Formats: sequence, structure tokens, C-alpha cells
Amino acid sequence: MRLDKFLSKATELSRKESKKILHAGEVTVNDEVVKDPGLHVDVLNDEVMWVGESLSVATGNRYILLYKPEGFECTLKAKEHPIVTELIAVPELASLRIAGRLDVDTTGALLLSDDGSWLHRVTSPKHEHAKVYELTLANPMDSDAQATAVKKVAEGILLDGDYEPTKPATLAFIDETHARLTLEQGKYHQVKRMMGYFGNKVVELHRASIGHITLDGLEKGDSRFLSAEEVAKF
Repeated sequence: MRLDKFLSKATELSRKESKKILHAGEVTVNDEVVKDPGLHVDVLNDEVMWVGESLSVATGNRYILLYKPEGFECTLKAKEHPIVTELIAVPELASLRIAGRLDVDTTGALLLSDDGSWLHRVTSPKHEHAKVYELTLANPMDSDAQATAVKKVAEGILLDGDYEPTKPATLAFIDETHARLTLEQGKYHQVKRMMGYFGNKVVELHRASIGHITLDGLEKGDSRFLSAEEVAKF
């Protein structure tokens, strides 16, 4: 790997800023001052230091869990709101992609990675990784309405504009306005459209988990790397 690229990946410096610290003689490779940004660095065996601090870069792909707060877009370029990657302090954010986006006003578990095939395994319905949503409804539903909704959701619903019904899902009511919905697919605005089928509106939506991954230990805006075991379970 080029030395200037290594420095950029190991710190939050841009490639241009990396070249400046090289030209200033602040970087050593195996205890020798190096000013050439094009020098090839063995990321596993060479010791790179910046003003006495040892640097390293992650090898392989990155797998990140973010507790998305409301007010952030799941896009690569900001439109009307800040984007979720602004909450994650790792180099080369532009290479990260999102597995299953959430609306601006929706909170909860969001997985990001630069491993495209892994992201596909997470989101593809055929792999049957359940996603659990906690929702608040605008209008109370009595016991009869709840029973009807639970039955219909378990059978599958043909939503407006779709050619196939939703996959069987599990709906459980906590009270008249709060419920938990477990899905194994991710159609466009699926949770909101499913509740709209019953003449109701979702006013708050939170994704509590994706597969075996929960938000335990995280606050809104926090993120962490997945363990190798967590990654492998997908």
C-alpha cells in the first residue's frame, strides 16, 4: 500500500495532509524517516510511526452496527438532513454501504459494511434474517382489530402497487397503540404501508434488532464494530 494512502487510512488525515507531514519529516518507516508518499508499505510487517506514535490500518472488510437516531438520512450524499456516516469515526467512510435503510424519522439498528456480498446476505429475504420493529400507532386498535391484523399479517398482505403479498410475519400488540412486528423482508416503507392497510398510521418506528444483532449497550448515535462471530452468523 502507498505510504500516503496508509497514513490516510490509519488517521483522519486527507491524502494531501498526509503528504504534508511526510514532507515535514514527521513519519518513520522501520525507524527511518521517509518523505516519499509513493513508498510501498507492508501493512502487516512494516512499522509506521507518526511523531513517535505507532500507526496501523484494518485489513479486510469492516462491519459496523450503528444506533441510528432520528433526523439522519441513510444516503451517501446529504439532501435535506445530515447523513448517518457522519456519526461514525472511521477512515474512508465513502466506501461503506448500508444494509436496509431507515427513514429519517425512524430510529434503531443499522448495519454498514464495505463487503457487498455480506450486505446482500443480510438484506436478502431468502436468507431469512428477521428484523424486529417497535411501532407506535396514531389510532388505538381494539382487541377485535388487533386479532384481525395479527391474522392478516401472518398470512401475508397484498399492498397497493405490489404484485405479490408480503411474506408471513409476526405482529404482537403490547397495548392498543404499541406493537412489535417481526419481518424477514424489507419492502419499501413496508411497516408503514402494512399498518396503512388497516387504516392506521405509524407515528413512531424503531428497529430493535437485525437477525441476532441487538442494540444492547449502545445509546442513540453510538456505533461499534461487529465481532467475527457476529459477522459469520449472517
